[in-house]
Amino acid sequence: MVFSSLGDWLGLLATTALAQSLSGGSYATANFAIAGVFIARLLPAVFLGPIAGVIADRFDRRKLMFTVDILRAALYVSIPIVHTYFWLYAAMILVECLTLFWSPAKEASVPNLVPKEKLESANQVSLLAAYGTAPIAAILFSLLTLFADGLNSLLPISLGDSVNIALYVNAASFAFAAWTVWGLKDAMPKGAASAKAKDEGVGKSLLQGWKSVKGSKIIRGLIIGMVGAFSAAGAVIGLARTFVGDLGGGDAAYGVLFGAVFTGLAAGIAFGPKVFAQFSRRRLFGASLATAGFFLVLLALIPSIELAILMVIILGAFSGICWVTGFTMLGMEVHDEVRGRTFAFVQSLIRITLVAVLAISPLIAAAFGQHTYRVQNVEFSFNGAQITILIAGLIAAIIGSISYHQMKDRPNVSLWSDVLNALKGELGSITGAPTKGIFIAFEGGEGTGKSTQSKLLATWLEEEGEHILLTREPGGTSLGKDLRKILLAHETGEISPRAEALLYAADRAHHVHSVIRPALAKGEVVITDRYFDSSIAYQGAGRVLSPGEVARISRWATESLFPTLTIVIDLPVETSLARLKSRDRLESEANDFHERVRQEFLQIARLDPERYYIVDGKQSIEKIHKAVVNRVGEIPTLMRNQKDEHGNRLLKPVRRARKAVKDQVAKTKKKTHKKSVKK
Repeated sequence: MVFSSLGDWLGLLATTALAQSLSGGSYATANFAIAGVFIARLLPAVFLGPIAGVIADRFDRRKLMFTVDILRAALYVSIPIVHTYFWLYAAMILVECLTLFWSPAKEASVPNLVPKEKLESANQVSLLAAYGTAPIAAILFSLLTLFADGLNSLLPISLGDSVNIALYVNAASFAFAAWTVWGLKDAMPKGAASAKAKDEGVGKSLLQGWKSVKGSKIIRGLIIGMVGAFSAAGAVIGLARTFVGDLGGGDAAYGVLFGAVFTGLAAGIAFGPKVFAQFSRRRLFGASLATAGFFLVLLALIPSIELAILMVIILGAFSGICWVTGFTMLGMEVHDEVRGRTFAFVQSLIRITLVAVLAISPLIAAAFGQHTYRVQNVEFSFNGAQITILIAGLIAAIIGSISYHQMKDRPNVSLWSDVLNALKGELGSITGAPTKGIFIAFEGGEGTGKSTQSKLLATWLEEEGEHILLTREPGGTSLGKDLRKILLAHETGEISPRAEALLYAADRAHHVHSVIRPALAKGEVVITDRYFDSSIAYQGAGRVLSPGEVARISRWATESLFPTLTIVIDLPVETSLARLKSRDRLESEANDFHERVRQEFLQIARLDPERYYIVDGKQSIEKIHKAVVNRVGEIPTLMRNQKDEHGNRLLKPVRRARKAVKDQVAKTKKKTHKKSVKK
């Protein structure tokens, strides 16, 4: 795979360079010729992709892969020999058609070659082999360009220029792959006897994929962003060779620029998620795409090959972050039942977008042509490739911005605020990784009705078929009950504010470890009466400690476990305290203490309205419950919001059983009614 992928990247560089050299010096023809190579490589996948996997499953995988590699080697040898546009494109199309049969056979064979526990590692190595060799190929291509004459003088026969040598090396890599595959006699069993019925054409997968994603604002933003990213990528790929030529570079400079793109891309994929680990993926995706668009604009405006290479590395890095973040989000945000269709939809859409952009961008570049303007003693030159890349950069930046606003999970919090929090090391705890279950917290002052509403919500969710854990703080564990007595009993007397904050944090740490996290890991809905916002409000604002310090203690104690949704029931202090029949140690504090607590709850909720919901506590119990249910019902991961591939609502077993009983009762009543009508 390493040698074969290295050869394939060399072949890509060589065929694009050959396409330009065959243009006869025409600027427009060169743009069309290079774009034609990429279209020839992508077009078969659009139409044959879903079918090739089915056919590949019907044959002996080892023999299929061996035959394909031999045929690909022969086709690459023939390109420099025939040396015409027609055969260049014809050979490229044939090579890609053959590759479509080779790839699924290889993917299906890997599980037979390695132990099951090593499969994930094997797939990672496979990806590294496929994409990590691109920068090496770029360096090798540049060296071939510089030393082609010297290499020919050492060989008994002349292989031609660097392009021809690269094509021959690519052919040799496929021959080597064929020899390797042929030696794996016992490791590759024959494919399945029949194709799976679920394999569908591109058109149908597009339609069904669209149905599965159109209802999600997050996935819509993700797809818009990915289409924008690949639109910009298509323009850059299609015009890179012409762009380098406009800057006075040749094949060697093209190889360096090509390598710089993939070096940046690899760096972004490998290190981006670690460097930006504290940012939520939703924000990171749109922001990285917009940043990549900005550097693409700079690339078009800077008439220097050296600066262009630097810009391309940075551009590639942010593109890599965007790519890996987007596909990670697809896997995390889309429900399991429709995930396959969604991926099929996105991949088909990306291919179609690339083909369309590769076809259109040369038209735009050729239409602009080459222009030189003189202002006094300064001369400015603008070429079609630069202008088209500039347009692509602006489009990527705009789409990245749209995608960012579609998906950002903290709408009233600026990106700059998140950057500052990240530099202080606090952002990761604010935008922690999502949990399997749903975590809902009720917050508010004394006497606001949190306990009543948490019980009502638990009952409603149980009727919806969810598995519920109802708990409280302090007192949700055996240890918590003892701590509750210490913290709230009058007999305890005065506790220093810092000691009080640490005792609440101790209760919360044990509560999360022993009760909340295990329930979330099972996919349950956890509802808690109070969580760490109470410490921030009571011990932070109420006791006049620093709310930020108290928040840090709680984040450390809970390992940054944030609720999916926090419901704050707000009620004026005089009204809420008047409801209390008796008062514990905290409830006995003065009204100004409780007013500071109330204002802190409101301040916290206003800063992050995506995860907080304020309810007017002056309403009746029924109206408050209705408002809570309406807001909780919007949580996308609730079972009541999930649908199967046919658009029918998914129900958990309890809910399914209740529905079956209800349907049976309705059916029986209907039959009874019909009989009575007949009588």
